[in-house]
Amino acid sequence: MKEELVSAADANRSFSRLLQEVRQGHSYVVTSHGKPIARISPVEEERGREKARELLLARLRSEPSVEVGKWTRDELYEDDK
Repeated sequence: MKEELVSAADANRSFSRLLQEVRQGHSYVVTSHGKPIARISPVEEERGREKARELLLARLRSEPSVEVGKWTRDELYEDDK
């Protein structure tokens, strides 16, 4: 997604509007005297978790199954001590 440049003064004057647009997926680079100083963009925490889950499931699906035979409940919960 393309980031839009916004001066620090304009960002200050219209911060509420910028936040509403960020919630909708927009990103901004805040400039001061024409130089980039900050980025305002959506937090992607949920997407990070979703991506991690997708990668884990893909890896598990790619692993070959192994035939281990049958076991009893006692064997399954057996303490190795």
